[in-house]
Amino acid sequence: MMNLKIERAFKTDLPFVMMTERSEGYHTLVGRWDEARHLAAIDDNHYAYFIARDCAASVGFAIVRDWGAPERVTCLKRIAVSNPGKELGRRIVRAVVGTVFRETEAHRVWLSVFPENERARRAYEAVGFKAEGIARGSAYFGGIHRDELIMAVLRTEWTAV
Repeated sequence: MMNLKIERAFKTDLPFVMMTERSEGYHTLVGRWDEARHLAAIDDNHYAYFIARDCAASVGFAIVRDWGAPERVTCLKRIAVSNPGKELGRRIVRAVVGTVFRETEAHRVWLSVFPENERARRAYEAVGFKAEGIARGSAYFGGIHRDELIMAVLRTEWTAV
């Protein structure tokens, strides 16, 4: 079991973020931004970037949108790991959502996942997210509109886990 540490990311972490979101097969599941979009988001107080490290090595990241929003609803915008299939994603999601609930007044953390991404859906369910429904054609991704499964966890459910 690795010694996982989650910490806020800096601009110097963006090359790892961009490399990871460009990993084989991620283009159809995770999404990717160019450097200008990442630079704008990491400087925007509505976003929070997190890096997962095992010792000194970066092994994954998460981007949270609507950090500290007055509506108290926060979105887990993107999560990716450099070496999938080892439950690392679950551990990162658990740590990041825990941080959201500890450091903000968020009542709800939500995310969207492509319905065919079974591995991600299982990981989100394992840490307490519940499927709420399909948002038809809500993602413009890879030049086409795609459906998204909306999943969320409420603070009251999180503290019960």
